[in-house]
Amino acid sequence: MHRRQFVQAVWALPASLWAGAADSVRGILEHAQGDQPVLRTPSGQRVVLEGDEDSLKVLRDKRLVGRELEILGTRLNASRFRAGPFYQKNILVIERGKKYLVTYWCDVCSIRSYTPGPCACCQQETQLDLRPVDSPP
Repeated sequence: MHRRQFVQAVWALPASLWAGAADSVRGILEHAQGDQPVLRTPSGQRVVLEGDEDSLKVLRDKRLVGRELEILGTRLNASRFRAGPFYQKNILVIERGKKYLVTYWCDVCSIRSYTPGPCACCQQETQLDLRPVDSPP
């Protein structure tokens, strides 16, 4: 492998894999009072999720409620977890044992985004479009 190919391959990985993400939490997404995102872990523990503005937009997306998520970041204490920076793509959906990156798609403009909301072009609501982590976004 040439140096250029190696560098491109490394940059294609989610940054959390090579930046040394401290921890992860996995569970079913639910929402608590005040629209605060919470994960219910397999052991039944409720973990309040924190993060930057864009991470919280994704975690507050009602279309993800009830889905199994894995979030990479930092455990603050037994009941609080902070997602890593949004640009590192630290929020994954788990379905049938496979991991999927959360993306949003506009069928009208063929534009992909990584936060829910209206399309940057036509302003129609984007659709949730989960992408396997081993395929290009």
